Amino acid sequence: MSAHPTNDLNDVVHQRHRLGILTIAAESKRVEFGYLREALDLTGGNLSRHITVLNQAGLLDIEKGYEGRRPRTWVSITDTGREALAAEIAALRALVARHDPAKAPRAGS
Repeated sequence: MSAHPTNDLNDVVHQRHRLGILTIAAESKRVEFGYLREALDLTGGNLSRHITVLNQAGLLDIEKGYEGRRPRTWVSITDTGREALAAEIAALRALVARHDPAKAPRAGS
């Protein structure tokens, strides 16, 4: 019998706001901090902390610059981040499949 799919969930990626950041970042070349803050309904400080965790794990790159005179922060997903997101999605699919009555064997059988 194989290990339970929850064993494949990545604690860094799985946290709901970090998962949201990665999924949004995977949809574009780069995404602006303010957009993420609004889309995920987070405070700036909270979003900053989650971005720092993802950056330290090598899953996001951070770029700081200006648009006109206004400072901006953009994030982009790294190749490692894409791989981690794909693995997380695969683990979630495996978990969901266990609860599809047409496909899943019953626990203990």
